[in-house]
Amino acid sequence: MDKILPHNLDSERIVISSILSDTNAYSEVSPILTSEMFYDPFHKDLYDKITELTKKGRAPDIVMLSERYDDPDAILKIADISGHFSIDYYDHALNVQEKFVRRRLWALGSQLASDVFSQSRETNDLLVSMQMNLSLINQEVSSSEISTLRDAIGGVFKQIESNMKGESITGTDTGFKDLNRVSGGLQKSDLIIIAGETSSGKTSLALALVDSAAKHGDGVALYSMEMKKEQCAARLLAMNSGVPSSDILFSRLDDNYLRILDSGVNRIYNLPVYFDDNSTSNIDKIIASIRSMKSKYDITGAVVDYLQILNVNQKSMNKEQAMGDVARRLKNLAKELDIWIIALSQLNRDSFNPVPNLNRLRDSGQIAEAADIVMFVYRPEIYGKFYPDPFVNVSTKGTAMIDIAKGRNIGLLKFICNFDSKTTHFKEFTDSVPEQLEETPF
Repeated sequence: MDKILPHNLDSERIVISSILSDTNAYSEVSPILTSEMFYDPFHKDLYDKITELTKKGRAPDIVMLSERYDDPDAILKIADISGHFSIDYYDHALNVQEKFVRRRLWALGSQLASDVFSQSRETNDLLVSMQMNLSLINQEVSSSEISTLRDAIGGVFKQIESNMKGESITGTDTGFKDLNRVSGGLQKSDLIIIAGETSSGKTSLALALVDSAAKHGDGVALYSMEMKKEQCAARLLAMNSGVPSSDILFSRLDDNYLRILDSGVNRIYNLPVYFDDNSTSNIDKIIASIRSMKSKYDITGAVVDYLQILNVNQKSMNKEQAMGDVARRLKNLAKELDIWIIALSQLNRDSFNPVPNLNRLRDSGQIAEAADIVMFVYRPEIYGKFYPDPFVNVSTKGTAMIDIAKGRNIGLLKFICNFDSKTTHFKEFTDSVPEQLEETPF
């Protein structure tokens, strides 16, 4: 016996009837409905004709619709539908949309079941395909949530009001006041690239941001291609206890160190930081996992460490194009899920001038193009060099420069922070420094 797919004909009739009776109804329901969402073929066709008339600037009514049908039965159907008006038509429009999503999910599930039993596709391909199709369904529904300029300006003024109240942190607290001041914290939908040479502290800076985010209640998913979850946890413990991660992992700690370590454990034990070591082999698995983390734990952000080591499909692309494609996919994912994503990237070495710049992003300038923020880590102490202006007089011992070399919405910024090499801990600078360098946003 064939299954009857989810639908509600009464809700469909009410929506159409209300559009014919109330001149405002179409503008209310059209942002969330398309003709495809109607189950009944006649209702689909009616809604298409209503949309056509509306786009021509004509208010649809029974007479206009009836003129578009030669079949007397169709005219009788329109007359019958017109008697189903309800002031709750928007709720019924939502019901029509919800039933449509259920039908799409049923079709997707049926196709998946068929593919599973046929064993014609690899398991990983099935998982990736399922995630992509679910994403398309979500986009299909969410794309109908149209906003006007008036809505957007209203959001801007809410932000202005918040700023005037001194509520400067609108996103995730970074733990760095200079960065918070210009950015309002890590903002949802942003792709943030942290770049530096090997051993410059990219991962440590990312972990410092994770630590701050989690301590302020924001869940973060962490994906490392180089470290297991235990190693990442040891880094976080080192930052919060002062005990070096190498000692935590490889040394026999005495009672004093164990007591100190316990204090660090207490600070981070229940923080909302999540790992999926099984999904770090390629970008498709990471994206699928991030979607799952968002659904299951409502994460605010994700960290991918790092881009150049990812396995990517390069069938028709060189390495530069592949890295650009990965960056764009992560940016689109951040926007779709309304989370921030931090991705780490290597810089090409320059022994003559190790000061980071955008031209040195390894494998792709396209990475910078996709990013909202590009953040460089520079520790001149490693090279026996000095800081560039305006920090030439700042000691390089135990310090680092963070350079926001691209800030789509925040402008450019350089600031100094402390860096404890033993615990790989970035934190607020404690000494006086020259005035920060700020420039106009792109």
